[in-house]
Amino acid sequence: MSMTALAGVRVLDLTHYIAGPHCTKLLADYGAGVIKVERPGTGDPARSLGPFYQDTPHLEGSGLFLHLNTNKRGITLNLKSAEGKDIVRRLAQKSDILVENFSPGVMEGLGLDYQSLAPANPRLVYVSISNFGQTGPYRDLRASEIVSFAMGGPMNVTGHPEREPLKLGGNVVAYHAGAVAAYATMLALYTAEDTGEGQQIDVSVYETQTGFRDRRVVYLTAYAYTGEIGERPNPEVRLGAGTRPCADGYVNITAMGYRFSELCQMIGHPELVKDQRFSTVAARMQPEAGEAFDEYYLPWLMSHSMRDAVAESQAHHLLAGPINSVKDIMEDPHFQGRGFWETVDHPYTGPLLYPGRPFLMGETPRLPAQRAPLLGEHTVQVLREELGYTQEEVLLLRQQGVI
Repeated sequence: MSMTALAGVRVLDLTHYIAGPHCTKLLADYGAGVIKVERPGTGDPARSLGPFYQDTPHLEGSGLFLHLNTNKRGITLNLKSAEGKDIVRRLAQKSDILVENFSPGVMEGLGLDYQSLAPANPRLVYVSISNFGQTGPYRDLRASEIVSFAMGGPMNVTGHPEREPLKLGGNVVAYHAGAVAAYATMLALYTAEDTGEGQQIDVSVYETQTGFRDRRVVYLTAYAYTGEIGERPNPEVRLGAGTRPCADGYVNITAMGYRFSELCQMIGHPELVKDQRFSTVAARMQPEAGEAFDEYYLPWLMSHSMRDAVAESQAHHLLAGPINSVKDIMEDPHFQGRGFWETVDHPYTGPLLYPGRPFLMGETPRLPAQRAPLLGEHTVQVLREELGYTQEEVLLLRQQGVI
Protein backbone atom coordinates (compact mmCIF):
# COMPACT_ATOMS: atom_id res chain seq x y z
CA MET A 1 0.00 0.00 0.00
CA SER A 2 1.29 3.48 -0.86
CA MET A 3 2.41 5.74 1.96
CA THR A 4 0.86 9.12 2.63
CA ALA A 5 2.62 11.96 0.83
CA LEU A 6 4.22 13.45 3.95
CA ALA A 7 4.73 10.27 5.95
CA GLY A 8 7.73 10.64 8.26
CA VAL A 9 7.72 14.45 8.21
CA ARG A 10 7.65 15.79 11.77
CA VAL A 11 6.01 19.16 12.49
CA LEU A 12 6.09 21.16 15.73
CA ASP A 13 3.02 23.38 15.74
CA LEU A 14 3.26 26.50 17.93
CA THR A 15 0.33 28.25 16.25
CA HIS A 16 -3.10 29.46 17.32
CA TYR A 17 -6.31 30.95 15.90
CA ILE A 18 -6.66 30.31 12.13
CA ALA A 19 -3.78 31.07 9.75
CA GLY A 20 -1.13 28.98 11.50
CA PRO A 21 -3.38 26.03 12.36
CA HIS A 22 -4.68 25.98 8.76
CA CYS A 23 -1.08 25.74 7.54
CA THR A 24 -0.28 22.81 9.81
CA LYS A 25 -3.63 21.14 9.13
CA LEU A 26 -2.82 21.01 5.41
CA LEU A 27 0.45 19.24 6.29
CA ALA A 28 -1.28 16.89 8.75
CA ASP A 29 -4.02 15.99 6.26
CA TYR A 30 -1.41 14.54 3.91
CA GLY A 31 0.44 12.50 6.49
CA ALA A 32 2.81 14.75 8.43
CA GLY A 33 3.09 13.98 12.13
CA VAL A 34 2.02 17.22 13.80
CA ILE A 35 2.43 17.93 17.52
CA LYS A 36 0.31 20.94 18.48
CA VAL A 37 1.44 22.92 21.54
CA GLU A 38 -1.21 24.77 23.55
CA ARG A 39 -1.27 26.85 26.70
CA PRO A 40 -2.17 24.82 29.85
CA GLY A 41 -5.69 25.39 31.09
CA THR A 42 -7.10 27.49 28.25
CA GLY A 43 -5.42 26.13 25.13
CA ASP A 44 -5.55 27.68 21.67
CA PRO A 45 -7.77 30.83 21.77
CA ALA A 46 -9.68 29.32 18.83
CA ARG A 47 -11.24 26.97 21.37
CA SER A 48 -13.23 29.96 22.61
CA LEU A 49 -14.55 30.88 19.15
CA GLY A 50 -17.80 29.58 17.67
CA PRO A 51 -19.71 28.03 16.20
CA PHE A 52 -20.06 25.73 19.20
CA TYR A 53 -21.64 22.31 19.31
CA GLN A 54 -25.31 22.77 20.25
CA ASP A 55 -24.52 26.50 20.63
CA THR A 56 -22.92 25.93 24.04
CA PRO A 57 -19.42 27.41 24.58
CA HIS A 58 -16.97 24.69 25.63
CA LEU A 59 -13.21 24.19 25.23
CA GLU A 60 -13.83 20.95 23.36
CA GLY A 61 -16.84 22.12 21.35
CA SER A 62 -15.57 24.84 18.98
CA GLY A 63 -16.30 23.86 15.39
CA LEU A 64 -13.50 26.14 14.23
CA PHE A 65 -10.93 24.45 16.46
CA LEU A 66 -12.16 20.93 15.74
CA HIS A 67 -11.93 21.49 11.99
CA LEU A 68 -8.51 23.18 12.00
CA ASN A 69 -6.82 20.59 14.19
CA THR A 70 -7.79 17.21 12.82
CA ASN A 71 -4.97 14.70 12.36
CA LYS A 72 -2.79 16.35 15.02
CA ARG A 73 -1.60 15.29 18.45
CA GLY A 74 -1.92 17.88 21.20
CA ILE A 75 0.22 18.74 24.22
CA THR A 76 0.18 21.62 26.71
CA LEU A 77 3.28 23.62 27.64
CA ASN A 78 3.93 26.82 29.56
CA LEU A 79 6.41 28.51 27.23
CA LYS A 80 7.29 31.08 29.90
CA SER A 81 8.81 28.40 32.11
CA ALA A 82 12.40 27.25 31.68
CA GLU A 83 11.30 23.62 31.56
CA GLY A 84 8.64 24.37 28.93
CA LYS A 85 11.15 26.12 26.71
CA ASP A 86 13.58 23.25 27.12
CA ILE A 87 10.91 20.79 25.98
CA VAL A 88 10.29 22.91 22.86
CA ARG A 89 14.02 22.89 22.11
CA ARG A 90 14.19 19.12 22.43
CA LEU A 91 11.13 18.64 20.23
CA ALA A 92 12.54 21.09 17.65
CA GLN A 93 15.71 19.00 17.42
CA LYS A 94 13.55 16.05 16.34
CA SER A 95 11.38 18.08 13.94
CA ASP A 96 11.65 18.78 10.24
CA ILE A 97 9.34 21.82 10.46
CA LEU A 98 8.40 24.32 13.17
CA VAL A 99 5.49 26.70 12.55
CA GLU A 100 4.73 29.69 14.81
CA ASN A 101 2.50 32.73 14.50
CA PHE A 102 3.39 34.83 17.52
CA SER A 103 4.02 38.55 17.16
CA PRO A 104 7.52 39.33 15.84
CA GLY A 105 10.05 39.32 18.65
CA VAL A 106 8.11 36.99 20.98
CA MET A 107 9.99 33.83 19.98
CA GLU A 108 13.31 35.69 20.18
CA GLY A 109 12.42 36.84 23.69
CA LEU A 110 11.74 33.22 24.65
CA GLY A 111 15.02 32.07 23.14
CA LEU A 112 13.09 29.92 20.68
CA ASP A 113 13.71 31.88 17.47
CA TYR A 114 15.27 30.36 14.37
CA GLN A 115 18.78 31.58 15.21
CA SER A 116 18.57 29.90 18.61
CA LEU A 117 17.21 26.57 17.38
CA ALA A 118 19.00 26.12 14.05
CA PRO A 119 22.47 25.23 15.43
CA ALA A 120 21.04 22.08 17.06
CA ASN A 121 19.03 21.20 13.93
CA PRO A 122 20.47 22.76 10.75
CA ARG A 123 17.79 21.06 8.62
CA LEU A 124 14.93 22.76 10.47
CA VAL A 125 12.40 24.65 8.34
CA TYR A 126 11.16 27.42 10.64
CA VAL A 127 7.94 29.09 9.49
CA SER A 128 6.92 32.44 11.00
CA ILE A 129 3.46 33.83 10.20
CA SER A 130 2.69 37.37 11.34
CA ASN A 131 0.48 40.31 10.41
CA PHE A 132 3.12 42.32 8.54
CA GLY A 133 6.23 40.15 8.55
CA GLN A 134 9.37 40.00 10.66
CA THR A 135 10.79 43.25 9.26
CA GLY A 136 9.56 46.60 7.95
CA PRO A 137 7.96 49.69 9.49
CA TYR A 138 4.64 47.91 10.14
CA ARG A 139 6.25 44.91 11.84
CA ASP A 140 4.90 45.50 15.33
CA LEU A 141 1.41 46.72 14.40
CA ARG A 142 -1.60 44.64 15.30
CA ALA A 143 -4.21 43.66 12.74
CA SER A 144 -7.46 41.78 12.26
CA GLU A 145 -9.24 40.10 9.35
CA ILE A 146 -10.89 43.32 8.20
CA VAL A 147 -7.71 45.39 8.66
CA SER A 148 -5.66 42.96 6.55
CA PHE A 149 -8.31 42.79 3.84
CA ALA A 150 -8.66 46.58 3.79
CA MET A 151 -4.93 47.25 3.61
CA GLY A 152 -3.80 44.43 1.34
CA GLY A 153 -6.89 43.00 -0.34
CA PRO A 154 -9.37 44.29 -2.91
CA MET A 155 -11.72 45.86 -0.38
CA ASN A 156 -11.72 49.22 -2.18
CA VAL A 157 -13.44 47.56 -5.17
CA THR A 158 -15.84 45.38 -3.13
CA GLY A 159 -19.34 46.65 -2.44
CA HIS A 160 -21.78 49.22 -3.83
CA PRO A 161 -20.22 52.31 -5.51
CA GLU A 162 -22.43 54.67 -3.48
CA ARG A 163 -21.59 53.05 -0.15
CA GLU A 164 -18.52 52.25 1.93
CA PRO A 165 -16.23 49.38 0.84
CA LEU A 166 -17.13 45.92 2.14
CA LYS A 167 -15.09 42.98 3.44
CA LEU A 168 -15.74 39.50 2.11
CA GLY A 169 -17.49 37.35 4.69
CA GLY A 170 -15.75 34.85 6.92
CA ASN A 171 -12.00 34.47 7.45
CA VAL A 172 -10.79 34.58 3.85
CA VAL A 173 -7.59 36.44 4.77
CA ALA A 174 -6.50 34.02 7.50
CA TYR A 175 -7.21 30.88 5.48
CA HIS A 176 -5.41 32.24 2.45
CA ALA A 177 -2.36 33.18 4.55
CA GLY A 178 -2.31 29.67 6.00
CA ALA A 179 -2.45 28.09 2.55
CA VAL A 180 0.42 30.31 1.35
CA ALA A 181 2.42 29.34 4.43
CA ALA A 182 1.87 25.63 3.73
CA TYR A 183 3.00 26.12 0.13
CA ALA A 184 6.12 27.98 1.25
CA THR A 185 6.82 25.29 3.85
CA MET A 186 6.83 22.55 1.25
CA LEU A 187 9.23 24.49 -0.98
CA ALA A 188 11.61 24.97 1.95
CA LEU A 189 11.27 21.33 3.02
CA TYR A 190 12.14 20.20 -0.50
CA THR A 191 15.27 22.35 -0.38
CA ALA A 192 16.21 21.12 3.10
CA GLU A 193 15.89 17.49 2.04
CA ASP A 194 18.04 18.20 -1.02
CA THR A 195 20.76 20.31 0.61
CA GLY A 196 20.56 19.46 4.30
CA GLU A 197 20.05 23.12 5.15
CA GLY A 198 16.87 24.58 6.58
CA GLN A 199 15.80 28.20 6.65
CA GLN A 200 13.29 30.61 8.16
CA ILE A 201 10.15 31.38 6.16
CA ASP A 202 8.73 34.86 6.78
CA VAL A 203 5.02 34.94 5.88
CA SER A 204 3.37 38.36 6.04
CA VAL A 205 -0.44 38.17 6.06
CA TYR A 206 -0.46 41.68 4.58
CA GLU A 207 1.67 40.56 1.64
CA THR A 208 -0.37 37.41 1.03
CA GLN A 209 -3.35 39.71 0.51
CA THR A 210 -1.46 42.10 -1.74
CA GLY A 211 -0.42 39.14 -3.87
CA PHE A 212 -3.85 37.49 -3.76
CA ARG A 213 -5.35 36.55 -7.14
CA ASP A 214 -8.78 37.75 -5.94
CA ARG A 215 -8.56 40.91 -8.09
CA ARG A 216 -5.77 42.59 -6.11
CA VAL A 217 -2.90 41.45 -8.32
CA VAL A 218 -4.96 42.22 -11.41
CA TYR A 219 -5.59 45.77 -10.24
CA LEU A 220 -1.96 46.26 -9.22
CA THR A 221 -0.86 45.23 -12.69
CA ALA A 222 -3.50 47.47 -14.29
CA TYR A 223 -2.31 50.41 -12.19
CA ALA A 224 1.25 49.88 -13.38
CA TYR A 225 0.04 50.18 -16.99
CA THR A 226 -2.73 52.75 -16.78
CA GLY A 227 -2.60 54.48 -13.40
CA GLU A 228 -6.22 53.48 -12.72
CA ILE A 229 -6.94 52.45 -9.13
CA GLY A 230 -10.23 50.60 -9.77
CA GLU A 231 -13.69 51.33 -8.40
CA ARG A 232 -16.67 49.50 -6.97
CA PRO A 233 -18.96 48.40 -9.82
CA ASN A 234 -22.50 49.63 -10.27
CA PRO A 235 -24.88 46.70 -9.60
CA GLU A 236 -26.96 47.38 -12.69
CA VAL A 237 -29.23 44.74 -14.19
CA ARG A 238 -27.50 43.12 -17.15
CA LEU A 239 -29.47 41.19 -19.70
CA GLY A 240 -28.62 37.51 -19.75
CA ALA A 241 -25.99 37.65 -17.03
CA GLY A 242 -25.67 37.80 -13.27
CA THR A 243 -27.51 36.54 -10.22
CA ARG A 244 -31.30 36.16 -10.29
CA PRO A 245 -33.84 34.73 -7.82
CA CYS A 246 -35.60 31.44 -8.44
CA ALA A 247 -38.14 29.31 -6.54
CA ASP A 248 -35.82 28.21 -3.73
CA GLY A 249 -32.79 30.49 -3.90
CA TYR A 250 -30.61 32.17 -6.51
CA VAL A 251 -28.84 31.14 -9.69
CA ASN A 252 -26.17 32.65 -11.89
CA ILE A 253 -26.84 32.11 -15.58
CA THR A 254 -24.75 33.66 -18.34
CA ALA A 255 -26.24 33.98 -21.83
CA MET A 256 -24.18 36.70 -23.47
CA GLY A 257 -23.51 37.02 -27.20
CA TYR A 258 -24.72 34.18 -29.39
CA ARG A 259 -26.11 32.34 -26.33
CA PHE A 260 -28.92 34.91 -25.98
CA SER A 261 -31.11 33.10 -28.48
CA GLU A 262 -30.79 29.88 -26.45
CA LEU A 263 -31.93 31.77 -23.34
CA CYS A 264 -35.01 33.04 -25.16
CA GLN A 265 -35.81 29.52 -26.37
CA MET A 266 -35.40 28.15 -22.86
CA ILE A 267 -37.82 30.57 -21.20
CA GLY A 268 -40.42 30.04 -23.96
CA HIS A 269 -40.10 33.39 -25.73
CA PRO A 270 -38.08 32.82 -28.93
CA GLU A 271 -39.70 35.93 -30.46
CA LEU A 272 -37.63 38.18 -28.18
CA VAL A 273 -34.55 37.57 -30.33
CA LYS A 274 -36.13 39.84 -32.99
CA ASP A 275 -37.47 42.40 -30.51
CA GLN A 276 -35.70 45.71 -31.26
CA ARG A 277 -35.01 46.13 -27.52
CA PHE A 278 -32.89 42.98 -27.56
CA SER A 279 -32.03 42.27 -31.20
CA THR A 280 -28.48 43.68 -31.18
CA VAL A 281 -25.55 43.39 -28.81
CA ALA A 282 -25.55 47.17 -28.32
CA ALA A 283 -29.24 47.17 -27.40
CA ARG A 284 -28.79 44.35 -24.91
CA MET A 285 -26.02 46.27 -23.16
CA GLN A 286 -28.42 49.02 -22.05
CA PRO A 287 -29.61 48.88 -18.42
CA GLU A 288 -33.24 49.39 -19.46
CA ALA A 289 -32.97 46.31 -21.71
CA GLY A 290 -32.09 44.14 -18.73
CA GLU A 291 -35.06 45.45 -16.77
CA ALA A 292 -37.42 44.88 -19.70
CA PHE A 293 -36.14 41.36 -20.32
CA ASP A 294 -36.60 40.42 -16.64
CA GLU A 295 -40.36 40.79 -17.14
CA TYR A 296 -40.17 37.59 -19.21
CA TYR A 297 -37.17 35.98 -17.48
CA LEU A 298 -38.14 36.23 -13.80
CA PRO A 299 -41.48 34.38 -14.09
CA TRP A 300 -39.66 31.45 -15.67
CA LEU A 301 -37.01 31.47 -12.93
CA MET A 302 -39.55 31.67 -10.13
CA SER A 303 -41.26 28.54 -11.47
CA HIS A 304 -38.03 26.53 -11.25
CA SER A 305 -35.83 25.35 -8.38
CA MET A 306 -32.13 26.15 -8.40
CA ARG A 307 -31.13 22.71 -9.58
CA ASP A 308 -33.84 22.54 -12.26
CA ALA A 309 -33.01 26.02 -13.58
CA VAL A 310 -29.32 25.12 -13.78
CA ALA A 311 -30.00 21.76 -15.40
CA GLU A 312 -32.20 23.29 -18.09
CA SER A 313 -29.70 26.07 -18.71
CA GLN A 314 -26.88 23.59 -19.17
CA ALA A 315 -29.08 21.55 -21.51
CA HIS A 316 -29.36 24.73 -23.60
CA HIS A 317 -25.56 25.16 -23.57
CA LEU A 318 -25.64 28.11 -21.15
CA LEU A 319 -23.10 28.72 -18.40
CA ALA A 320 -25.01 28.26 -15.16
CA GLY A 321 -24.60 27.42 -11.51
CA PRO A 322 -26.63 27.58 -8.29
CA ILE A 323 -25.79 30.09 -5.54
CA ASN A 324 -25.33 27.37 -2.96
CA SER A 325 -25.95 27.81 0.74
CA VAL A 326 -23.94 25.74 3.21
CA LYS A 327 -26.87 23.31 3.41
CA ASP A 328 -26.92 23.00 -0.39
CA ILE A 329 -23.22 22.15 -0.44
CA MET A 330 -23.65 19.52 2.26
CA GLU A 331 -26.33 17.86 0.10
CA ASP A 332 -24.57 18.33 -3.25
CA PRO A 333 -24.41 14.96 -5.03
CA HIS A 334 -21.04 15.86 -6.60
CA PHE A 335 -19.30 16.23 -3.24
CA GLN A 336 -21.03 13.14 -1.94
CA GLY A 337 -20.00 11.20 -5.02
CA ARG A 338 -16.35 12.16 -4.54
CA GLY A 339 -16.39 11.29 -0.85
CA PHE A 340 -15.50 14.83 0.18
CA TRP A 341 -17.30 14.69 3.52
CA GLU A 342 -15.86 12.67 6.38
CA THR A 343 -17.57 11.55 9.56
CA VAL A 344 -15.31 12.24 12.54
CA ASP A 345 -16.22 11.05 16.02
CA HIS A 346 -15.29 13.13 19.07
CA PRO A 347 -15.83 12.45 22.78
CA TYR A 348 -17.63 15.77 23.29
CA THR A 349 -19.64 16.20 20.07
CA GLY A 350 -20.05 12.63 18.92
CA PRO A 351 -19.86 11.87 15.16
CA LEU A 352 -20.17 14.91 12.87
CA LEU A 353 -19.53 15.59 9.18
CA TYR A 354 -16.29 17.44 8.43
CA PRO A 355 -14.98 18.87 5.14
CA GLY A 356 -12.37 16.52 3.70
CA ARG A 357 -8.97 17.14 2.17
CA PRO A 358 -8.84 19.96 -0.41
CA PHE A 359 -7.42 17.80 -3.21
CA LEU A 360 -6.92 14.13 -4.07
CA MET A 361 -3.60 12.41 -4.80
CA GLY A 362 -3.80 9.28 -6.91
CA GLU A 363 -0.95 7.43 -5.18
CA THR A 364 -1.67 8.63 -1.63
CA PRO A 365 -4.17 6.60 0.41
CA ARG A 366 -7.13 8.47 1.87
CA LEU A 367 -6.81 7.53 5.51
CA PRO A 368 -9.75 8.31 7.81
CA ALA A 369 -9.39 11.70 9.46
CA GLN A 370 -8.43 11.66 13.13
CA ARG A 371 -10.31 14.01 15.45
CA ALA A 372 -8.75 17.12 16.94
CA PRO A 373 -6.97 16.44 20.24
CA LEU A 374 -8.53 17.14 23.60
CA LEU A 375 -6.64 19.83 25.51
CA GLY A 376 -3.32 18.26 26.54
CA GLU A 377 -4.43 14.80 25.45
CA HIS A 378 -1.02 13.60 24.24
CA THR A 379 1.24 15.47 26.66
CA VAL A 380 2.24 12.43 28.70
CA GLN A 381 2.66 10.26 25.60
CA VAL A 382 4.95 12.76 23.86
CA LEU A 383 7.05 13.47 26.95
CA ARG A 384 7.54 9.83 27.81
CA GLU A 385 7.77 8.19 24.38
CA GLU A 386 9.43 10.98 22.39
CA LEU A 387 11.64 12.64 24.99
CA GLY A 388 12.19 9.88 27.56
CA TYR A 389 10.70 11.56 30.64
CA THR A 390 9.87 9.27 33.55
CA GLN A 391 6.44 9.11 35.13
CA GLU A 392 7.77 10.92 38.20
CA GLU A 393 9.28 13.71 36.06
CA VAL A 394 6.00 14.18 34.21
CA LEU A 395 4.13 14.39 37.52
CA LEU A 396 6.58 17.03 38.77
CA LEU A 397 6.15 19.08 35.57
CA ARG A 398 2.39 19.01 36.08
CA GLN A 399 2.71 20.07 39.72
CA GLN A 400 4.96 22.99 38.66
CA GLY A 401 2.46 24.18 36.03
CA VAL A 402 4.79 23.45 33.12
CA ILE A 403 2.25 21.17 31.40
